[in-house]
Amino acid sequence: MVLRIAQLVCLLGLLHGLAACTHVAPYERGHLAHPTMSVGPISGPGESHMQAVHEGASGGAASAEGGCGCN
Repeated sequence: MVLRIAQLVCLLGLLHGLAACTHVAPYERGHLAHPTMSVGPISGPGESHMQAVHEGASGGAASAEGGCGCN
């Protein structure tokens, strides 16, 4: 019984790992290269606020905020 469960867990792990690998066609790569998926500089105050809340700290702005998302 334990061997059967271990085999099932290994099989599910293998299937899970293979499901993430796929070929991306050249015409589909434009969706993956969307500007919001880049790690470039933050462009606006809304995104700056989101980054500050996400990182749990803020600095250099007009107001002080907490890391919990409340002002």
